[in-house]
Amino acid sequence: MWFWLSLAALLFWSGSDLFSKIGCRSQSDRYSHLKMVMAVGVVMGLHAAYEIFVGGVEINFQIILTYLPVSALYILSMAMGYLGLRFIELSISSPICNSSGALVAVLCLLTGGLDAEIQGLSRMLVLAAVALVCVGVVGLGVVESREDDALRHARQEKSNYFYTKSWVAILLPVIYCLLDALGTFADSRVLEVLNEDSANVAYELTFLFVGILCAIYVLGIKRQKLLPREEAPKYTGAVCETIGQFAYIYAIADSRHVMFAAPIISAYCVLSVVWSRIFLKERLSWKHYSMIACVVVGIVLLGIFDI
Repeated sequence: MWFWLSLAALLFWSGSDLFSKIGCRSQSDRYSHLKMVMAVGVVMGLHAAYEIFVGGVEINFQIILTYLPVSALYILSMAMGYLGLRFIELSISSPICNSSGALVAVLCLLTGGLDAEIQGLSRMLVLAAVALVCVGVVGLGVVESREDDALRHARQEKSNYFYTKSWVAILLPVIYCLLDALGTFADSRVLEVLNEDSANVAYELTFLFVGILCAIYVLGIKRQKLLPREEAPKYTGAVCETIGQFAYIYAIADSRHVMFAAPIISAYCVLSVVWSRIFLKERLSWKHYSMIACVVVGIVLLGIFDI
């Protein structure tokens, strides 16, 4: 069962990337990222209600408050990721965002939290994986900044979406990566005192609250309209995100096969790159793809060690 759940997480999380990109890529809509947060808040709120009233998950204000720092890091990281999708190709954004595992490994090394069983050659491979991810992410930034404007315009022409050369475009997914890594690291500490199901519901309810705040700002203060055709991809992406999270939790719960499930799931950004090439017509240079390959190999190696 772990294999099919891992594949489900792989497919739905890559699908979430694709539909989130479609929903947020309009450069004329300044509030697309906030509308995406609203969509995820609605879907997660519905799932939280199911878990509470049907699943019987325990939840109270104290649990929500205890998990709030982790929730804040995760939600802010996702908002930064959605904002970044307005300014950069999904093919570049997804591998960078998914590199947070490398930073978690670094934090574990610095704080002595890396699994004591990972020694010798295994530890060297973990360090090599972290190095590959770092080289790939920095390399993507360098390639983006040095690319000739004419070549950039030519490869982006088929997708009908043109992105200007900007370090901000790279910086937003990097910020996502940093915040997500901090959230994951904090998560591992907070879950020592909280039940995992209760923590997940606390996160979803917090996301619902943030979604309501965004709705008040976007719909009430800024008087923006929600058009079904433009919002449909956002809600599809939100559903994919929630289903992917559900499949992920149960896939890694099988401790006997976690070392096989983790690298399968962690490679979902590869499928995101494939979807962006097929459906979004994104075309990158060989330099981009070589840097992405470094990131993906590093992520898969970290997944093998379940970092």
